[in-house]
Amino acid sequence: MRVNFSQKQDNKVFQDDIKCLFNLAVDVVKIPNDICVNIIDVSEKKIQRLNKQYRNVDRVTDVLSFPMLDNIDEISLEQDFKYGECNIGDIYINPNRVVEQAMEYGHSYRREYCFLALHGFLHLLGYDHMTKQDEKIMFDLQNQILNLANITR
Repeated sequence: MRVNFSQKQDNKVFQDDIKCLFNLAVDVVKIPNDICVNIIDVSEKKIQRLNKQYRNVDRVTDVLSFPMLDNIDEISLEQDFKYGECNIGDIYINPNRVVEQAMEYGHSYRREYCFLALHGFLHLLGYDHMTKQDEKIMFDLQNQILNLANITR
């Protein structure tokens, strides 16, 4: 698995944590690990613009995911033979919201940043929280993976 980062300097310390989380997620949900993901830190202005443009929600948010595949089962069909990997999408994170939410929820910046990266990654894998049942599945999975990586509150 390859994770490309375009992050603020102070978030670079979490790159190993995020790679670990993503590898654990791939193992837990049992999908091929020959994938590529991009993580991009963006300003409040940029994430609000993206949120409005793609979700028709005109407000700042914490994380947005943009999958490259309609279905994660397409991985084997969509291989990028130049790298031997399939780019499954982009995760945009707003570091200002990370700070606010870490304080609000009473945990570390590291935990919140990693949580949001994992949350975005699970969206790329097809998980969602539009219904109570889907929310329970996705959030239980997030907690399981964060606990396996020892990234706790």
